[in-house]
Amino acid sequence: VHKLDLVLSDRPIPTGLNVKAYSHLLGESAVSFFAVARDAKRFARRFPHSLTDAPLLLPINTGALRRKLDDWFDRIGVTPRVIAEFDDSALLKAFGEAGVGLFPGPSAIAAEIEHTYRARAVGIVDGVKEAYYAISPERKLKHPAVLAITQQARADLFRDSPRSH
Repeated sequence: VHKLDLVLSDRPIPTGLNVKAYSHLLGESAVSFFAVARDAKRFARRFPHSLTDAPLLLPINTGALRRKLDDWFDRIGVTPRVIAEFDDSALLKAFGEAGVGLFPGPSAIAAEIEHTYRARAVGIVDGVKEAYYAISPERKLKHPAVLAITQQARADLFRDSPRSH
C-alpha cells in the first residue's frame, strides 16, 4: 500500500469523505487571459469586451475555474466562441501556444506562461481567483519535503494572498 504525502489541488478536500486528510491553503491567484503575440494587442485593447466571439480555449465545464469564468462572462455580457475544452491545463496552454485561441492561466505565473508558451497576457479577469491547496494526511505539516514545497509556494507564488498554516 502506497501512501501519498501531498496532493496539490484547486479546491479543498470535500467534507464528508471518509478520508483522513487536511487541506492547507497555499494561496490564491488572479486569472489572466493569454494569447499568442500576434493576437495579444488586438484583444488587450478592449479587454474584456474583446472576448465577445473571440476563439477561447477553456477548462472543462465541470471544473471550479470554468464555473467562475462562465459567471464572469455572464456578468460582463460577453459571449466568447469556445473552440475547445480541456481537462489538462498544460494541453490547453499548448493549443494556445499554437495560436488556436486565447486561454486562461494563473496571473501568479504569468511570466512563466509567457516564456514557456510564447504568449502575452491580454488582461486580468476582474473578481475571479483560483485557490491552490496542499492536501496532506497531516493536520500540522511536518514532512520535510511537504514543508519545503508549501513554504516555497507561499513565498514565491502567493506572496500577497491569504494563507492558512
